[in-house]
Parts: sequence; structure tokens; C-alpha cells
Amino acid sequence: MNPLTRTTGTHRKPHTSRPTKATHSPVRPTATVTTAATATPTTTAPAHRQPAVATAAAAAPAHGQSGVARAATAAPAHGQTAVATAATAAPVQRQSAVARATAAAAAHRQPAVARATTEAPAQRQPAVARAATAAPAHRQLGVAVATATATTAAHRQPAVATATTEAPAQRQTAFATATATSRRQSTLAAAAATSRRQLNLATRHQLTTTAGIPSGTITSRTRPGGPWQRLLPRIYLLQTGPPDHRQRALAAVLYAAEPGSDPLCGTTAALTGGAALALLGIREAPYTPADVLIRAPRRLAGSAEVRPFPTTRWPRTITVSGIPSTRPVRAAADFAARAEAPDLIRSVLAHVVQAGWCHPHDLHTELRASRLLARPAIREAAAELLAGVRSVAEAQARDTLSATDLPTPLWNARLYTPDGTFLASPDAYWPDEGVALEIDSAEYHYTRDSWHATLHRRLRLESHGILVVSATPSMIRDTPQEVLSALRTFLTLTTPRPTPPTALPRGHQQLPLFASGL
Repeated sequence: MNPLTRTTGTHRKPHTSRPTKATHSPVRPTATVTTAATATPTTTAPAHRQPAVATAAAAAPAHGQSGVARAATAAPAHGQTAVATAATAAPVQRQSAVARATAAAAAHRQPAVARATTEAPAQRQPAVARAATAAPAHRQLGVAVATATATTAAHRQPAVATATTEAPAQRQTAFATATATSRRQSTLAAAAATSRRQLNLATRHQLTTTAGIPSGTITSRTRPGGPWQRLLPRIYLLQTGPPDHRQRALAAVLYAAEPGSDPLCGTTAALTGGAALALLGIREAPYTPADVLIRAPRRLAGSAEVRPFPTTRWPRTITVSGIPSTRPVRAAADFAARAEAPDLIRSVLAHVVQAGWCHPHDLHTELRASRLLARPAIREAAAELLAGVRSVAEAQARDTLSATDLPTPLWNARLYTPDGTFLASPDAYWPDEGVALEIDSAEYHYTRDSWHATLHRRLRLESHGILVVSATPSMIRDTPQEVLSALRTFLTLTTPRPTPPTALPRGHQQLPLFASGL
């Protein structure tokens, strides 16, 4: 009978006396090891001395079958198990793999597969595959090789599947992060481009709609200590430093302009009044509150810094320092309409005319169209401007002379020599007598260059036979009688003058005062 049939067959029982004799014979146990590969390691070796085949079979029970069965299934053509073949072909290596592993690693007392199973329970199956692969070929049985190969193949697919699943997710996360960063940079760049043409200012509509910046970003960046500032409702300054007067003026225009329009075109909002005149360099014109014209019947709430005024007479606009503003004549009229102090109205209107921003007749026409001549302070200021007065000191001198019997002078007349050369423009001039009154303020005439220019102008006038009386604004205000005495004396002395002055006034005539009803 075939020995394999006698050994592995299930319907032929072995002889009952053989196990008893095997216990007394030193040779029989070897034959017992060759008869059944699975029984001997289980009954004779402790748990930590089992061969690699038994350990691998015990460590991977989830596979549902032993490594011997898979090896037998994988190679049915050989007719015998890999265990029997290894035992027959290599009698020198009949010692168990457990004994050799124990002798080689006495300090560990466990095979590598057992240690890997104990240290990392979650990775038992991969550890078996690595231990089987790492062992030399002569220390492995065919069953262990088959088990390790199957185990490694079983675990390779989940790892590949996991890497395949996780990699697209990580790529999507990185792509989303890069896209968000690029979108944030593009929105901030759009906001910067918008603010550059608006003196680092932007409206909320421009930031959210045009630049695409979220409202939460605007709120976080305008917190105390943030890079942006909130100047007015819905108006933001995109810088950390304090705003200057130009930025505050433009912020008022941005606040009053319609959200959907270009705030710099000057069609829906324009700066006017004192703030517009201050941009032109008019002294004593206040920067705040900023008066802004809007088209009626549109209404807008004002604040301490901005005063919107609806109007049905929309004016022509100009751009001053990048800010849409009304023309100086309209700005002067709007300032006079909202100012209360008569001296301030007189001074500002006089400076506007003196600086050459408008003609007195044009200003009078604008004041009449605005129905402002009914106010006494504005009416008197307009009369003085038509008479040639260009400053408050001159207006005070005019009031003082009007109360006397002295002749009426020409105010700010331009004098020329007979050959047409410009000579000077004294504050007051009596052409028949050849007497001039010069009001020299310390603010404009007492610097080194201004003082020299004043002396040269006086020498030119005197060289042409004109007598000059010099005074300061404080003299006109505090000691007007002394100034009047000097003028009266000069006017009297020049009555029988044999040599009249050679200066001739041109382009100037004495203008009558306004009637009280105008």
C-alpha cells in the first residue's frame, strides 16, 4: 500500500501499538514527524518554539484555511506535500525551524513573526508576510512561502486602494487651498487697483461687488489695529496711517455718490463750499464739515463731517487734486449760504476774487441766482468786491473812508506808465491828487523778500510823482484817525501841484454800491 495513503488517509486508522513503541525507540519519532506535518509541531513544541509554518497558520486565522491546504491546492501535480519533499530531500535540515531560530535568537525567545504579532496586533498579517520574505530560502517551507505570498497579495490590494483613494482627496484639498489663496490675492489686487485712483479709499460696494471681497474679510480687516480704517459709513481707508484733508474730502464725495456710479465722474456728487475752496488754497476756508451737492430729490443722512445738500441746479464740475468739485464761483456762493460770521464771509469771498478764481461780477451773478443777496452780510461783501476791495483790511479802510468827506478812491487799480509798462496796483488810489494808500500786513509783507518787494514798489510809485501813505490792518482798525489825518494832509498838499503824477489807471472804474433792495 502507498505510504501516503496509509499516513494521510481518513478511512484507514494507524496501528494502535505503534505510538506505544515509539515512546521507547530513539529512531521512531523521526518517522512520526514525517507522517503528519501539522500534528507534530502542535503536540511536541511549546507555543514560542513552533516552526514558522505553524506560527504563520496560527497568526492568520482569518484566511479560512491552513497554509498546507493552499499549498496542496496550488500544486496538485506533485502528488505530495512540500513538507514531505523537504523532509526527504534534506535530511541534514530535519531539525525544526523553531530550534534553529531559538539557538540564533536566544535573547528574544520568540520568532520574528511572534514578536511582530505581539508588538503590533493591528498589523499581524503584514508582519507574517515580511517575516516569511526576510527569512532565508533554506529556513522556509513551501507552505510558509505560499502563505506569505497569499497574505502579501491580500494586503497589497487594500494598501493600493487606500493610497488611490487618499491621493485624489489630498490633491483636491491642495488644489482648493491654492485656488482660495489665488482668489484672495486677486480680490485684494482688485481692491488695491480701485483704491489707487481714489487716494487709497474704497466704498463697500466697490469692495464686495467689484473686487469680490467677502463682508467678513472687510469686518476683520477694519478691526482696531487692522490694516484698514472705516472713515464713514460704507467708506474705508485702505491704509494704516491717519487720513489727510484730501482723503477726508474724497471720502465725503464717495459717501454721497450713488453706489452704482463712478464717484469720480462728478455727476451724482460733487464737493462744494469751504472744503472745495480749501483745496484751492483759499485762506480761512474750513475743510470740515465737507459740503457735498447731490441731485434732488435724492436724500442722504448727514453727519458731523459730511453735509449733503440736494439741488435742482446741478453745476458744472471740475477735478481738484483728484476730487470732483464745483467751480470756485459756485463753491463760494455755497459757502456764503451756510456761513454765519460776516467777517468770515467777507474774507473768504475777497480771497476767492483776489486769487483770480472768479470775477466779482460772476460772483455777484451766482449770489443773485442763489437768492443770497437778501442777507445783509453777503450783500455788503458783494458790494465791496464790485468796488474793488480784495481783503478784510481794505474793507475796513473803505468803511472808515466812507464815513468822512474825503474823495472816493479807486480800489486796487492797476497803474501804468505812459509807455504802457505796469507800475503797481495800490490798495487805494486817488487819481486826481496822485495819492495812494498801501495796507501792508505783517503776514504778507514782513518777510525779507516781501519787504524788499514792498520797498521797490513804493520807490516806483514815488518816482512817478505819487505820494504813498503806508498803514497796517491793525492801524486801520485801532487808530483810524491817524491814517485819515495823513491822507487828508497829502490830499491837501497836492491840490495846487504844478507837476501831476505821470501814472495812469487803466481798465478800472469806480463802481457804485448796491442799492439796499438788491
